[in-house]
Formats: sequence, structure tokens, C-alpha cells
Amino acid sequence: MPDLLPLLRDALPILLTGTGWTLVFALASMGGGVIVAALVASLRLLGPSWLAHILGVYVSAFRGTPLLVQVFVIYYGLPSIGFQLEPLPAGVLALSLNAGAYLAESLRGAIAGVSQGQWEAAASLGMQRNQALHYIIAPQALRLAVPSLGNTLVSLIKDTSLVSVIAVTELMLATKELISTTFQPLPLYLAAAAIYWVLSVGLERLQRVLERKLALPA
Repeated sequence: MPDLLPLLRDALPILLTGTGWTLVFALASMGGGVIVAALVASLRLLGPSWLAHILGVYVSAFRGTPLLVQVFVIYYGLPSIGFQLEPLPAGVLALSLNAGAYLAESLRGAIAGVSQGQWEAAASLGMQRNQALHYIIAPQALRLAVPSLGNTLVSLIKDTSLVSVIAVTELMLATKELISTTFQPLPLYLAAAAIYWVLSVGLERLQRVLERKLALPA
């Protein structure tokens, strides 16, 4: 086996570039997922029952099918009906819709965790339900949802590896390309795993800091 230090030293710039794209990809998908989740959760709570049922099917479908299948459907399947996306937008869309389905349930649970008295207090001030949700309930629910939001972002960091199958250049695809030229899979896969681990640990610590800052005083 050749000396690993020169191998990893030469591979590090490419791995770090892939890591940067992984972070951009995960953060973009997280942003999209939060928007989708907020819309789905609020519409299921405040919208007509028929719309709530349709959105419930979306949540069930995306929570009940593998992410890889969703990526394939969006990237390879949608062109058959005239809707074609480049690899990066297709990957972001797939991850956003997948994360949005999970986060929608997390937000719905967080909203349910807010005391019913808060709704009643808002109604006594003359607020409509949508106003109460926006100004009173949502800020409190956000505190309850922080752990779920953090866990979803950590999962997205790892799930970005799945979109390497549609040629999105992130950490995993960069690692595969290095292996194809160096023929050293073990050290390079271990290096990629270490980078994913460092990213996850960093985000978990950031999550704990955010939880402490948002915690209600005892």
C-alpha cells in the first residue's frame, strides 16, 4: 500500500471542494424544506379539509418511500412528461420535498405542543386563527421544533451523498472520482466518512447552543 499521507494530502483540496458543495446543497435543501414544511403545516391546520387530505398524502408518500427513488422520479421520470431539471436543481428539489414532509410533521407536533390557552388568549384579543398562528403560536412552536430542525439538517448533510447518482458534484462524488484515478477506496472512503462525521458533530453542537439560547426561562 502506498504512503497514505501523500495520497490524502493530494486528495484533500478535492475533498474540501466537495464538502463545500455538500454544505451549500444541504443548506439550500434545508431552506426549501422549511418553506415547504411551514406551508404544509399551516395549510393542514388552517386550510379546507380537502386540501389537508391532499397534503397528508404528500407527507405520507415522501415519508414512506426511499429518498433515492424520489431522486430518480424527479430527475429521470419528470422529463417523460415534459418537465426536465438539471442535476443540481433536481437534487435540491428532491431533498427539499423529502425534508419538508418530515419537518411538516415536526412543525405540526410543535404547534400542537403549544398550550391551547395561547389560542384562546389570542382569540380574546380579536385575532383570527391565521393571525394567532403567525404572531403567537409559531414563535413558541419554533422553540419546540429546534431539535427536529437540527436533526433534519444533520440528516441532509448525509443524504446529499445519494444525489451523487445524478452527477451532482458533492463530497461523495468527489470521493468516487478520486478513487477512480488512485484505486485506493479504503483510505478515501474513510476520509469522506471522517468529514461527514466532523460536519455532523459541528452541527449537533450548534444545535445545542441554539436550543439553550431559545430555551424559555424556568
